[in-house]
This record gives sequence, C-alpha cells and structure tokens, in this order.
Amino acid sequence: MKGVSLAPGDYIHFKSQVPLHKIPIGTKQWRYYDFGPKVVSPLICLPGIAGTADIYYKQIMSLSMKGCRVISVDIPQVWNHQEWIQSFEKFLDVINVHHIHLYGTSLGGFLAQLFAQHRPRRVKSLILSNAFLETCSFAAAMPWAPIVGWSPSFLLKRYVLTGIRDGPQQPFIADSVDFVVSQVETLSRDDLASRLTLTVDTATVEPPLLSDSFITIMDTNDHSAIPQQLKDQLSERYPGARRAYLKTGGDFPFLSRPDEVNLHLQLHLRQVEVEAQPDLVQSIPRGGTSGSPSKENDKKKDPDDQPKDNGGIRGCKTVSLLQLFQLNSLHI
Repeated sequence: MKGVSLAPGDYIHFKSQVPLHKIPIGTKQWRYYDFGPKVVSPLICLPGIAGTADIYYKQIMSLSMKGCRVISVDIPQVWNHQEWIQSFEKFLDVINVHHIHLYGTSLGGFLAQLFAQHRPRRVKSLILSNAFLETCSFAAAMPWAPIVGWSPSFLLKRYVLTGIRDGPQQPFIADSVDFVVSQVETLSRDDLASRLTLTVDTATVEPPLLSDSFITIMDTNDHSAIPQQLKDQLSERYPGARRAYLKTGGDFPFLSRPDEVNLHLQLHLRQVEVEAQPDLVQSIPRGGTSGSPSKENDKKKDPDDQPKDNGGIRGCKTVSLLQLFQLNSLHI
C-alpha cells in the first residue's frame, strides 16, 4: 500500500455531482448516496468492514447513466444482527423504499442475506461478492473478539488493514487498495468496533425464501480475504444461482474491475426485470451521472464531506460473453 495517494479524478468529479445524504434515524446516523430515477426499484450497495458508501462510486456513476437507481450506504453503528435488521428496515421506511435489490460485498453480503432472510417481502434479488454464510470462522480466528468494543482505534485499524493484501500487485488492484485504505482512515473507533462485532457475532444465515434464480454470486479468481472454504459454502447454499467470475480484481473488484462488475450488475438487474428509465437521466458534463434531488438540508455544504480518500460467467444459469458486452449499448 502506498503511503499517501491523491483521490482519483473520477472520484473528485463524482463528489462534485452526487450529493451525500446524512440523516439521523433514532440513535443511528445514516450516511448514503441515492442517485438515479426514483421511480426505479433501487439497487442498494452494502460495503464490507473496510468500506464506506463512497467505495461504490463507480457503480453509481455508471448504472445511473443507464436509468437505474443506486443507493450506497455506510453500515451504521449497530452492535448485533437483530439491530442491523431493524435499523436497516427503518432506514428504508424513512427514504420511502419498499422493494429492493441488494448488492453486498464481504460483510455487506452477509448482512444482505440476513435481511433477505428476515424481511423476505422487501428483498427482490441478491448479488453477493466475496461473501459468506456464517461468522463462526471469524470469531474463532479472533481470540480477543469479546473485547472488540473496548479496543483502541489504532488496534482496530491495524487489524482491519492487515486483512488487506499488501505487496506488489497489478496497478489497478493497487489503486483500489489505496482508495479503500483511505476510506478506513475516515472511520471512527466505534465504526470499526461495531463492524468487527457484526463479523464475530456468531450467526449462520438460514436459507431465504428467495429463489436461487434471483441470486447472483460474483467472485474473483485471484486473492481474496474471504477463505475459499466460506465461498464454497455460499455456492453450495445457492446451487441455482447465477455465477459471475472475474479472473482478477482482488478484494475490491467494484473499484479495480468496474466495467466488468457493472456489466454483471446490469445483467442481473435486467434478468430480475428491473425496469430502468434511461429517458429520465439528465446529461451532466464530463460523462457524469444524474440522480435523485437532495433534500434541502443535504444541499448545504458539509465540512466533513470532503473527498476521501476478463471475467466470464458460468454455472447453472449462464449467459454468453457476447450478451454481456452487448449490454454496454443497452439501456436496462
């Protein structure tokens, strides 16, 4: 990982065009982006331990241009899985969203499955990337798990960063790592402690009511912080799910391989019959995106809102690469 890196130019442009929303709901503070036509059933992106709402900025920019609505959220400070389910449901109620499609990576994939299990009427489809079914393995690997909530910030950050692969890497993967590391630096001690607590709070996802045909599993074939055994468990749980494999991409393919990831996301949304509205997309200079209008209190400049720092498809239900790349020219 590099010592200091400048924010990517496309991220700076994204921050200049897409409003960041911050709303308190009960005792929780929700920080999120909501961009794209509001009449469209949204794709909601849930990050892993090291992520923030900002890490999906490439998906927001690309998919909103196709007429899709993308919501990317920070995981708020919740301390157990039941609290997550209740807090996320309240969030959806407040922003007046009822039916959703969830894209979760790592811990976000686990939380997406939990929500789909307990609130099946709201979740219409799942896209899971480098995700897992149970947290027992992580709890066993962290002997100090019972005191996570009392651990100092530097220890929590060190633990999170040691899970991110360092050393020589392809430039596009190294850049994705640098960006995520810059996001980790913005997280508070309680942010990190709550996310680690969710990771080691022993639980196993039960089979959801959602049909496998509405689930896509997207993984990279190179290095990943999630053990292969846990990935295999996920595949075995959803034998009828569509498979999307990227040859490379590391832990953060949505940043390192955004074009391929976005194509797979578009394909998934099209196959679960999300009706995009490209006619409602307003043009923005420099190939930007257009989105939902912000609330009045979101329009005010927030001093904290500064720039932070060759796949294929196979499996039970497959689609040719030709179909994937044709999506580049389709509005879905």
